[in-house]
Parts: sequence; structure tokens; C-alpha cells
Amino acid sequence: MNALPLSGRKAIVTGSARGIGYAIAERLLQSGASVCLWDVDAEALGQAQAVLSPLGEVATAQVDVTSAESTEAAAQKTLDALGKIDLLVNNAGIAGNNAKTWELRPEDWRRVMDINLTGSFLCCRAVIPHLLANGYGRIVNVASVAGKEGNPNAAHYSASKAGVIALTKSLGKELATSNILVNCITPAVIETDILLQMTQAHIDYMLSKIPMGRFGQKHEAAALVAWLCSEECSFTTGAVFDLSGGRATY
Repeated sequence: MNALPLSGRKAIVTGSARGIGYAIAERLLQSGASVCLWDVDAEALGQAQAVLSPLGEVATAQVDVTSAESTEAAAQKTLDALGKIDLLVNNAGIAGNNAKTWELRPEDWRRVMDINLTGSFLCCRAVIPHLLANGYGRIVNVASVAGKEGNPNAAHYSASKAGVIALTKSLGKELATSNILVNCITPAVIETDILLQMTQAHIDYMLSKIPMGRFGQKHEAAALVAWLCSEECSFTTGAVFDLSGGRATY
């Protein structure tokens, strides 16, 4: 593992009680950052904190990313616990069910949009004022290759992740002169429990699209995010970083 200069940095990682978010939090801690884990699952948060605490300072906040009040309260709790906020990783998300677009229930569409896209917006809205006060910040949004290409039978997920990409581009331009950089990653499938939300046919389809012939690993996503959170990422903002095994090279 390459060492990254994150000592003294205070980070928020959403959806970090398990999966990619947990791996990202672990990598940031290994690089010297303090981390506040944000997740809706209080029990899983406690378990993650217990395992990760030997690596460094770990705080937690139970948060519903679809609620402005909840994200604002979590930001204040993080500030109280860590003293400041430097880094925000918007990872919380769901895949939703698989269905043809016209067969999706409106409530299924709204839930995926609310968590994946509106959740990222609300977390940015709650945290950016603190980054501006510091005069420094790094924001990394976890989008998806589906947001570039559009996966069949997953229009709600694809549209939400395309929205995350556009949010990243807009924020990057708005904050370009504020020493706050905003970038996103677009993974293909990473092996996590999110696969349990998908049909086997959809999983097989996504694997067939990856030239490397395998799914990504959590530590690979965490390594890219950690670099984007570092000061070494200094002249890139509003950008989209591929993590798709060669599927989407644009």
C-alpha cells in the first residue's frame, strides 16, 4: 500500500458501515486521517467502529442521507467529534430492483434517486460550508459506469448515477477557486453485498461487459478514492475517474 499524506485530515465517508464505504474508511485511516462513519444502520456502525478503531480516530453518526435535517445534524456531530472537516466521500447508495423502465414502480424510482443522487446533494450541502470555512477540502462522489452507459433494466440506478456525475462537474466548477476539489469515480461492479439486490441475469450481463473478465475489488476502489482525497490530487476537479476494468474508457 502506498502511503498518502492524509495525516491530520478529518474525513466523512457515507455508507461506511460495510462494503466499499468501509474499505474507503479503512484506507483513509491507514493513511493517517481521522474518519467519521456515516450510515443509516446503527448496529453495523458500532461493529465497524469497533473493528476500525485500532487504526486511528473513528467517530460515527447515524444518518438518513435523504433528509436535510439528518445530514446537517450529522455534519455538526462530526465537527464536534473531530474538530473540523476536510474530506467528504459520498458513497451511500442502493442498486434498487431490476425491471424494464416502464415496469418500475414510481416509489422504486424515487427511492433510488433519493438515496443515490439527492443524498449526495444533501451531504454536500451540509458539509461544504465547513470546507469553505477551512479554505480546504476534497469531495469524492461514488458514481457508476451505469451513469456513463445506462444499464438495461436499471434505469433508475443509471439515471441517479448520471446525476451524480453531473453534480460532480457542477460542484467542481463552482468550487474551483476555493481550494476544494470535487471528483467522482465510476466503478463497474465491485464485489459487495449490493449484488444481493440484483438478479443473477443482471449480474451476468454486467460481468460480460468488463474486458478484464472480473469484478472490481473493494480495496481497488478505496485506493483510488484515497488518492483523490489527498493533496497530491491538486489540479483535477470536476473529473470522472474510470474504475471499470476497461469497460468505459472515456
